[in-house]
Amino acid sequence: MQASAKHCHGLWPGDVIGRAREPRRRAATALNRGSLTREERFRVAGIQKTFMTANWRRTICLVWIAAFGAIALGGCARGRLMKAGTLPSEYLVAHVDNAQTIDLSKLATSSASNELIDCGDLLTVTVDSGVEADRDNWATSVRVGEDGNAQIPLVGAVAVAGIELTAAEQVIRTAAVERGVFRNPNVTVEMKQARVNRVTVLGAVGAPGTYQLPRATSSLLWAIIQAHGLSPDAGTEIEIRRPALRSEAVPVDQDANLASDGNQQAAFAQPHATLRPASSTRINLISATKESAGKHEYYLDDGDVVMVEKRDPLPIHVIGLVSKPGQIKLPANQDLHVLDVIALAGGQATPYVDKIHLLRHVPGSEQPLVVEISLREAKSTGKGNMLLGPGDVVSVEQSPANFAMEMFKSIVPYAVSPALTATLLR
Repeated sequence: MQASAKHCHGLWPGDVIGRAREPRRRAATALNRGSLTREERFRVAGIQKTFMTANWRRTICLVWIAAFGAIALGGCARGRLMKAGTLPSEYLVAHVDNAQTIDLSKLATSSASNELIDCGDLLTVTVDSGVEADRDNWATSVRVGEDGNAQIPLVGAVAVAGIELTAAEQVIRTAAVERGVFRNPNVTVEMKQARVNRVTVLGAVGAPGTYQLPRATSSLLWAIIQAHGLSPDAGTEIEIRRPALRSEAVPVDQDANLASDGNQQAAFAQPHATLRPASSTRINLISATKESAGKHEYYLDDGDVVMVEKRDPLPIHVIGLVSKPGQIKLPANQDLHVLDVIALAGGQATPYVDKIHLLRHVPGSEQPLVVEISLREAKSTGKGNMLLGPGDVVSVEQSPANFAMEMFKSIVPYAVSPALTATLLR
């Protein structure tokens, strides 16, 4: 049985296989140790040349196939695709003004004297009759009415609103003499409590709240100062909301409200017609500090509400071939461009990147606007380094050249290796 299984040369099949493999093992070991003969080295060099030529051809074919595949896949951008250089102006983002750099002192209105009497002020009026024997001296507190008159005891109504304290003394003295109350009185008028305007400041200020402003200085500038100035996220738009002014309800005739049992019923008339309708005024701080007209709009009345714009823009997203893809907060008072956000995302992940897609939402459109930008042009000439807006998405795209280069780098190291060369010697 054993004899019949032998080969014609008297060797077992296992011996034949072992002896066939032995030269190959010795060739691979000699190649690794560098102990080949001259003839063997020429033989290996020829094999390497043939193998490298075949691998280069195969590598180039694979790279071209990958490049064409990347071109086919890269041309499938969703949305309207436009070039950065031909983008219409309605799709561009406006420059962001920094509210922190605005000179608010230009909002100041004309100053008024602290001794100027206004409606609602509380005055202390002291009258000396001027007769030595009489010595009829008295002092009283008087509130200036909305009609500008002050009701002085014994003298009657005297118009004092809009004049200073010293002028009011002379007006009251003249009225007392003309009305035969006193012959030569001495009158002193002092400001006991000036009427204030209660103004509410909300939005992007340091300390929102309600503040009492003297009427002489009840201005937009003074309200912002009282609220500790503008906050870092403040915008440049301010809205002044003025509520409606209505007349107060007055009691009706008491005799007309007697019940059948003789008891008095409390009743009030309906409020009078609206004296001033509600209104709203918008002020742009940039324009307001450049214009001299219209400063009457900066005066704040009692009950006014000042709303300072607060900026909280949507973040910008950076995706694709960057070192740190993710979300970048858009500053409230600072511009950001395409190159800025790429730098904030750690820069491009590979040096072969050139194509960038900027995705921007267009109001009224379901599909985003896709703007194609060349990274090389943006760096060299600034063309395409677009200003970014809230919610923009910057995508650093995989270009065909970059894809082919990456494939080439991943294939070339395996083109020629000692292990593959040793395999050819088997």
